[in-house]
Amino acid sequence: MEITNTVWPEKVTICEVGLRDGLQNEKIILSVEEKLELLDMVVASGIKVIEVGSFVHPKAVPQMADTEKVVKQMRRVDGVEYRALIPNLKGLERAYAAGLTKAKLTVSVSESHCINNFNQTPLEMMAGFVPCVEYAAKHNINVSGALSSAWGCAFEGKIPLQQIEKIVREYLKLGITELSLSDATGMGNPRQVYEIGSYMVKTFPQVKWVLHFHNTRDMALSNIVAGIQAGITTFDGAFAGLGGCPYIPGASGNIATEDAIHMLHEMGIDTGVDLLKAIATARRAQQMISHEAASSVLKAGRCEDLTSERARHQDNK
Repeated sequence: MEITNTVWPEKVTICEVGLRDGLQNEKIILSVEEKLELLDMVVASGIKVIEVGSFVHPKAVPQMADTEKVVKQMRRVDGVEYRALIPNLKGLERAYAAGLTKAKLTVSVSESHCINNFNQTPLEMMAGFVPCVEYAAKHNINVSGALSSAWGCAFEGKIPLQQIEKIVREYLKLGITELSLSDATGMGNPRQVYEIGSYMVKTFPQVKWVLHFHNTRDMALSNIVAGIQAGITTFDGAFAGLGGCPYIPGASGNIATEDAIHMLHEMGIDTGVDLLKAIATARRAQQMISHEAASSVLKAGRCEDLTSERARHQDNK
């Protein structure tokens, strides 16, 4: 039987968001020292893009209240991009004062979610980004953007393509050409990801697209594959599958970084990451939060471990 091969990319980029999105919904608030330990482990695994925290109001997300201390004390490695989530100009000023040169602005494409979360419509939030972009230009800060709830909203259900595209065009007006389509609710499915992803890649070739999936309904790995088939090769993940938005009912964790890396390596796609070190990071994070994490690889091990064990068993007969 002749097998028709899909053209898969040679390499995919994994961005680690565990220190921000992964920890922001945890009851246990890690210390600066614990966060720095995890950060060093992430860097040692070979991941080159890391979201180290967010500069939101400490009362809104107390787990992120010490992001400034983390940024000021972290050991920086050449070739690694360190970024933070920024809600407004004040957050950007705090990030710059701490020494960051990469910021990510975020807006929900859902009217209901945006108003519930920020008491503003998406377009009102986008208007508030203008002074952020002007400040960033003056201080040599790179800015990316995120479209939260792009794949579905707990209040509105599926988001129309036209609504997503409208926010994309608003970001482009600001000169922001690195954009993340975020599935904070875990409602996205592979067909949707492929169709919308393909449309975005074709319609906006100037954009560097990033996909951010939560595994609320066990579709995140499938969605990554669909995203790759749509032509996107950059994906967020969180160590141990931690995460969840405190403002979204029922939201659970991101796709586990180590699960995504394991799948991609099994598919013959390089990530530049040492999987064993990524697993060690996830295991350490699980110890720190004091409860079982959602990572499949942590529970079952690698496919390679199973075949190696079987080979050893055969050799001992």
